Amino acid sequence: MKRRVVITGMGAISPLGYNVNDLWEGLLAGKSGGGPITRFDTTDYATKIAAEIKNYDPTDHFERKEARRLDLSQQFALIAAKEAIDDSGFVENGFDPDLAGTIIGSGVCGIDSLTKQHQVLMEKGVNRVSPFLVPLIISDMAAGLVSIRYDLRGPNYSTVSACASGAHGMGDALRIIQKGEADIMVTGGTEAAIVPLAIAGFCAAKAMTTRNEEPEKASRPFDKERDGFLMGEGAAIAIFEELEHARKRGAKIYAEVSGFGMSGDAYHITAPEPDGRGAAYAMRMALEDAGVEPDKVDYINAHGTATGRGDVAETIAAKKIFGDHANKLVMNSTKSSIGHLLGAAGSIELLVTALSIRDSKIHPTINYTVPDPECDLNYSPNKVTDKEIGAAVSNSFGFGGHNASILLKRYEE
Repeated sequence: MKRRVVITGMGAISPLGYNVNDLWEGLLAGKSGGGPITRFDTTDYATKIAAEIKNYDPTDHFERKEARRLDLSQQFALIAAKEAIDDSGFVENGFDPDLAGTIIGSGVCGIDSLTKQHQVLMEKGVNRVSPFLVPLIISDMAAGLVSIRYDLRGPNYSTVSACASGAHGMGDALRIIQKGEADIMVTGGTEAAIVPLAIAGFCAAKAMTTRNEEPEKASRPFDKERDGFLMGEGAAIAIFEELEHARKRGAKIYAEVSGFGMSGDAYHITAPEPDGRGAAYAMRMALEDAGVEPDKVDYINAHGTATGRGDVAETIAAKKIFGDHANKLVMNSTKSSIGHLLGAAGSIELLVTALSIRDSKIHPTINYTVPDPECDLNYSPNKVTDKEIGAAVSNSFGFGGHNASILLKRYEE
């Protein structure tokens, strides 16, 4: 019999603020983190907007010397991990380091440091490149840094599957605890890709919104006038814990992590499979893994990027799995408010799903003004939906056809 797993702590840094409370209150209030890009000159860019973390100063969180040795994505991960670990309290309560691990996903990890150090190489020469370059850019280092800081000696690695990275890492964390290989996993995702090269690449791919005059209204999932995603940044970390371990120390429990499903589209490097086959299979596997019937799911936190094909494919996939019940559940997009956090998207959206279960509230999909006949489900448009949630699914899909779905349930003894 699989061991039960629950969420006992959360941490986040996002375009809506520096902690989980700021994130959740901002989402419920229908706020947008969108705005003009401030970090570089966007004159020649088709997209000039993003959802940046506002007024971020590394020295508010790290000593100046330490900050120079950390990529921005690593800084975000450490900030979110600290909040999650403090929230959970497992360190102060005592734990077995060999049975505590960390998995933190990222899509493009140290791209900020990589591009900056490449510029140093070109302009100042080989001897001026930072000796910390390799730790600054390798994908596993966010997990490594959290492991070192908190003496987590169990499973320790990173997942990389584009925009499904964080969700895949959390799914792995679930299975590791279920199998008895750890009692606690610090898991999530981090991303800091609002840099010239990444923005230029997504502009070239014509994947991002160009609604530059209205950055707060630019991210429009499921709306007929959507024109691409809004880049975001940040990190989200959850503490997954074996239920009896959590009970013994009297931990608070946000939700139970009950099912995980994943699949591949085997279709295209960037476009989703049009009929949502892969997305549907991932959801089906999550339901079967959790032993939950489709009509018991009340809410889907959608991948919902505001791309033309993606939103339609996800809507079709939901109808495939849930049938007539799809018209009774609610499906929203957190990306409407905070943009697309790429490799961190799945992790921050799982936290939001757990908070929705806890508070019986589904935040609005903002900027939904023109219904799309091909996207015809209840997306909680522009206002909070009050709804008791027994079970919910969080979806994450990535370039390359990577699909991951995680099912959470309201915790019951």
